[in-house]
Amino acid sequence: MLVVVSDTHAREESKLQGRTAAAVREAELVIHAGDFYREPVLDAFRSAAAGLRAVYGNNDDAAIRDRVPEVRTVEYAGVRFAVTHRHRSGDTGLVMLGRGRDADAVICGHSHRPRFDDSGGLPILNPGSHAQPRGNRPAHAELTPSERERGNALEGELVTPAGDSFETFRIEGGSAE
Repeated sequence: MLVVVSDTHAREESKLQGRTAAAVREAELVIHAGDFYREPVLDAFRSAAAGLRAVYGNNDDAAIRDRVPEVRTVEYAGVRFAVTHRHRSGDTGLVMLGRGRDADAVICGHSHRPRFDDSGGLPILNPGSHAQPRGNRPAHAELTPSERERGNALEGELVTPAGDSFETFRIEGGSAE
């Protein structure tokens, strides 16, 4: 399973609770889309997750910016993601970033609003914030390889720390070899 989180905004700990904490511990790979806030939080995620791929956000301190990139490409189960915290040009900029990295989808954070949008030519996934939802539903994303057919695809859902799934989606990967 791939788990996606973002916007922790903490000083010392991961603030992982309930289903979010369990999902991070169980995941093969965890992507954090930025705004840990302080370096001990990055270290807490590294301890909790078997595999962590992270980018820094606009509120991350210099120590985090020295350790993780602003943008990265991550592949999971044959699906390629461009990962960044935000793009100044909004969804159009995110789609262009994804295309420039030959990605199948883009993962971002920043808004604290969980959403999946595949209406703009390239799917965009924002897991929201598990720790500081700012008026939105607290959430993370869980993605698993599709068992329905041959090829590379992930079945995903947005899930609250209480374990409630409130949106499901599918991301198609590049052609299978």
